Amino acid sequence: MKKIGLLLVIILMLSGLIAEDLAQTPPMGWLSWNLFEGDINSELVKEIADAMVSSGMKDAGYEYIIIDDLWQGGRDEDGNIIPDPDKFSNGIKPVADYVHDKGLKLGIYTDAAKTTCAGKVGSWGYVEKDINQFAEWGIDYVKIDYCWAPRDLFSAIKRYKKFGNAIQNCGRDMIFAVCEWGQRSPWLWGDSVGAQLWRTTWDIRDTWEHGQYDNGHNGIMEGLDRQVGLQRWAGPGSWNDMDMLVVGLYGEGSSASINNANGCTVTEYQSQMSLWSLLSSPLLACCDIRNMDQDTKRILTNKEVIAINQDKLGKQARRIHKENEKEIWAKELANGDWAVGFLNRNDKNTAEMSLELSKIGFEKPAKTVRDLWQQKNIGKNVNNFTCQVAPHEVVLIRFGKNN
Repeated sequence: MKKIGLLLVIILMLSGLIAEDLAQTPPMGWLSWNLFEGDINSELVKEIADAMVSSGMKDAGYEYIIIDDLWQGGRDEDGNIIPDPDKFSNGIKPVADYVHDKGLKLGIYTDAAKTTCAGKVGSWGYVEKDINQFAEWGIDYVKIDYCWAPRDLFSAIKRYKKFGNAIQNCGRDMIFAVCEWGQRSPWLWGDSVGAQLWRTTWDIRDTWEHGQYDNGHNGIMEGLDRQVGLQRWAGPGSWNDMDMLVVGLYGEGSSASINNANGCTVTEYQSQMSLWSLLSSPLLACCDIRNMDQDTKRILTNKEVIAINQDKLGKQARRIHKENEKEIWAKELANGDWAVGFLNRNDKNTAEMSLELSKIGFEKPAKTVRDLWQQKNIGKNVNNFTCQVAPHEVVLIRFGKNN
C-alpha cells in the first residue's frame, strides 16, 4: 500500500494540483454529528455560534462551526443542492452570514458518492456544481465523507482529486477534509488531492477503550494506537485527523454511544484533550457548548494545552516509550521547548513514570518544567523528571529549553 501510495502521490504532484495555503495549524471548532445528528437547524447553528463566543471558546482559538450530515433537502429542477426547508427555511447563506458576523467560519458536509452515509443526496456527479454552490453560500470548510463510494484506492484518489480541483477553482478559500476513515492510507496522498486534513480512524465513540477496533468500535485508546508512526505525514497544512473530541458528551448522542460506549470520566476527557493536542489533530468539539459544565469548559478552553496543538512548528508527537500500560509521547515545539505526555492506560493502579530529558535532545537541564493542567511550574533546571500518573490520566508537561 505504501509503495503504491507514494507512486500515486508523485503522479498527482506532477499533475499540478497544489493545496491552498490553509490550515497552517490544525483546525479548531465544533461539529454537529455526535450529539445532534439530524436535529440541526438554522437556530441551533446560530446558538452554537453565540455560545462559542460567550463561553470563551472563540477567544481560545475555536473558529469553525461545521454542519454534518442530514442538512440536505435534495436538488431543485436545475440540479442545485438545497437544504432541508424545515431546518433551514431561509437557506444556508443567512446562517453563514450570521456565523461570519461573529468572527467565526462555517463548514458543511457532503459525500463522494450519490448518497451520504445517512441516506441524503451526495455530491458525486455534481461535484463542481455543489462546491460552487457552497462557495456562493459562504462556506469555509467542507467535510467529504466516503460512504457508498467504491472501496478501492484508485477510485478514492480519483474522486477526492475531483473535489480538490473544484475547491481550488471555486474562488473561495475552503478547508478540505477527507473522511474515508483511514482505510486507504490517506496520509500518503491527501496532500496531493488538495486536502488539508484526513481522517486516520473510524468514527470515534464516547468511551476510553472498546477492546476492539472496527467500524463501530473506536474508543480514545484505539484511535491513539492508529497514530503510531504517522508523525512523518503531519505538518502545516497537512494534518492527521483523529476525529472529534468527545469531551463533555457524558454518554449522550446515539451515534457516539453505540456498542456500550456510555461516556468517559472527566480524567479520560482531559486525557483525550492532551493526546489530541500532542498529536496535532484538529480540535473539533461535539458536545452542547451552550450548556457546558465547568470541567468541560476548563478542558476545552485551556489555552496552554491548546498552544501545544496550535504550535507553529506543526510537528505531531511520537511515542518514545512503551512499557506495558505506560506510554510517553513527545512533541518538539517551535521555540525549542518540548511537550511530553505521560499516559497510564492501567484501569486501577497509579503508575510512576520517568524520563531522562537527554532522550528528547536536551543537552542541558530543562530551564522550566510546567504542568499544563495545573497551569503552574513544578520544577527548574531538571535533567530527569518523574511523576505519578493516575489510571487513564495523561500528565502533560512542557519542558522549557535552556538555550
